[in-house]
Amino acid sequence: MPTTRATTEDRSAVRTLLRLWPYVRPVRARLFTAAFVAIVASCTGLVIPLVLKWMVDGPVADRDPAGVWLGALYLFLLGIAEAVLFGIRRLLVARPLSHVEAEMRAGLYRRLQRLPVSFHDRWASGQLLSRGTTDLMLLRMFLAFPLTFLLVNGVTIFVGVVIMLMQDWVLGLVILGPAVPVMWTCVVFERRYAEVARRAQDQVGDLTTVVEESVLGIRIIKGFGRHRSQARAFRELSGTLRGTELRKARLLATIWGVIVTLPEVAIGAALVLGALRVADGQLSAGTLVAFLSTALALRWPVDSIGFLLAMSQEAATATERYFEVMDEEPESTGVVTEQRAGTEKVRGLRFENVRFRYPDAPPDSAPLLDRIDLHVRPGESMALVGATGSGKTTLTALIPRLHELTSGHITLDGVDIAAMPREELRAKVAVAFEEPTLFSASVGENVLMGAADGAGEADLDRALAVAQAEFAHALPQGTATQVGEQGLSLSGGQRQRLALARAVVGRPDFLVLDDPLSALDVHTEAAVEAALRHVLADTTALIVAHRPSTVLLADRVALLSGGRIAAVGTHQELLRTNAEYAHLMSGEEGEPGEERDRGDHR
Repeated sequence: MPTTRATTEDRSAVRTLLRLWPYVRPVRARLFTAAFVAIVASCTGLVIPLVLKWMVDGPVADRDPAGVWLGALYLFLLGIAEAVLFGIRRLLVARPLSHVEAEMRAGLYRRLQRLPVSFHDRWASGQLLSRGTTDLMLLRMFLAFPLTFLLVNGVTIFVGVVIMLMQDWVLGLVILGPAVPVMWTCVVFERRYAEVARRAQDQVGDLTTVVEESVLGIRIIKGFGRHRSQARAFRELSGTLRGTELRKARLLATIWGVIVTLPEVAIGAALVLGALRVADGQLSAGTLVAFLSTALALRWPVDSIGFLLAMSQEAATATERYFEVMDEEPESTGVVTEQRAGTEKVRGLRFENVRFRYPDAPPDSAPLLDRIDLHVRPGESMALVGATGSGKTTLTALIPRLHELTSGHITLDGVDIAAMPREELRAKVAVAFEEPTLFSASVGENVLMGAADGAGEADLDRALAVAQAEFAHALPQGTATQVGEQGLSLSGGQRQRLALARAVVGRPDFLVLDDPLSALDVHTEAAVEAALRHVLADTTALIVAHRPSTVLLADRVALLSGGRIAAVGTHQELLRTNAEYAHLMSGEEGEPGEERDRGDHR
């Protein structure tokens, strides 16, 4: 879970929400038009009390039925006009705001694809999912309703107060009496509600993470009978979220109680005082009716302030959460623009004085990889061997720049990988990870992700043959069969073979294989190895290996120990000359001389 959750102490909701302007700008004309239409509709409603005054002081007082019917017609037409205008406002905002939401969601997805692996290592997936779903829904609702009606209701209240003061300034001052305590309550509420709203949205992200992990890990949960403990963890998080939502409800109830009660008391006081003044002849009955009708017409704009502010605060925290991701630095495109002076252009794959420390590691900690020097010649296959936790997977991840070097250089055919655009680099280097990841797509689509655009059935069939994955043709719809989420409808060995097929389908110049045969049975492994030898003959490869059978695929072997390359040679040479390598290949538990692993190096 990230540690970047924002505090709300010094946060300005208005300044935060202004960050939405670039997304709103393309549809601003329709939004401004909708706001104008809503203001006209709301002010149309304020004409109704003036018609009532005319009716009471005119036709009603004069006992003129025709005038009463005419007044009723005016009221009917004003009501129809108000309803139609509000309907037009809704039509104006529906389509553009759905477009804004879609653009923001697409922008978030694009940014997630460009963010480095270290970002995804830090952030829980549920937090990212909640930002792309719940938070963006809150923003669309804010743009559709509170944003408009905070303006509309503000204008309506101002116009209504002016009308009431023009009717009778004494009663107008009575109505304005609660204004100061109501505004003070709103300021206090805004600050407190912002904090609780942020906490609730973060807790929704935590709960989403638990649900996602429980679904993806359902086999583990069932296999170990951990459904009760998972349910308990879910109940605890759900209970915490419930408590936070109840606190939000209490805050909203408090402000709503103040906003509703004080104006109602003022209206009651105005009614009593106005009735006395009508009885004394100081005020006409029509004026009192118009005044009270205007005050009652303002009840909704005033009463709505509470939940409009609440929705605005939730939108502000959603905006913060959205831009926490959007403000993260994406992967760099490379800063080296020319070959370093005095550097020999060596073909193949070369590591030069490479050091690496994870970005979140303590600054004074020893680097995981330190002064790595290694040269894989063109067309050569190099096996990378080392104890668990020695950093083999991390070293291979540096080649396609899934992680950035702390210092040093990696070159491909003499070109520094930092000088290559990532797209070009990853077109040259194909990777098959130890943990194969498949997507909710067809077998063919999963495999052809590793090929350039335009690859066809021939490339797919060749890759499946190399990986001994012809089982795909026997699936219900052949290579068009959907493999399901994470490919869990297939066995571990089948997923690994499809991942290997994906790595070789594009005929890459450089191939990185992270223990690609670990989930295969002996017979399948032998068949895959035989096919792989033909592929490896035409490419430069670095292969993480744990078993002698995999090591034998390589021309030479590099031993990674203590964060450095301790030895390089053929398999037989290292067996004769290096005790640690011989021990690793023996498959015995522990390490020579009880040497311990330096820790979890991922």
